[in-house]
Amino acid sequence: MTFTTDSAQSRYPNPFNYTTQPGDAVTSTVAVFQSLSVDDQLAVLWYAYTEMGRSITPAATGAARLQLAEGLLNQIKKMSHDEQLQVMRDLAAKKNTQISRSYGILSNNTKLALWYELSELMVQGFVVPMPSGYKISRDGAKVLEELKQLDFGQQITVFRKVVADMGVDPLAD
Repeated sequence: MTFTTDSAQSRYPNPFNYTTQPGDAVTSTVAVFQSLSVDDQLAVLWYAYTEMGRSITPAATGAARLQLAEGLLNQIKKMSHDEQLQVMRDLAAKKNTQISRSYGILSNNTKLALWYELSELMVQGFVVPMPSGYKISRDGAKVLEELKQLDFGQQITVFRKVVADMGVDPLAD
């Protein structure tokens, strides 16, 4: 029998995944991110999407069904800036709200794309911008630096894990 990568994949359909090992860069970056204050989490997302978003976005939106999130985005665009900020804080804090529950049923890739679209809407002025002079915490800056050190696949994995954990899954429990 000839051994090929195809035969190996059929024989071992669940190859070892290095990104799930405890103590690795992805796991530690996610853990530090999740330990940040809600506002610093939002700031890290903002800075990451604006600084690295051009490379992150194609992977996120290419696989996402953003039309499923269009209703949420339209709701958010119609809100005042204070309400928009509260929605983003509620998502990050996993508060049980109607929008958090609607967000909770989206796929992980759609959640990733939604946050990218929010950052784009912030740049365009349709969604509350980052406060001028906002100073990110030392730990927030550390997360950004760790993100920059990761390869593209690891960055996507971090963002997917982070945004997947936001909101409230109305189907859980």
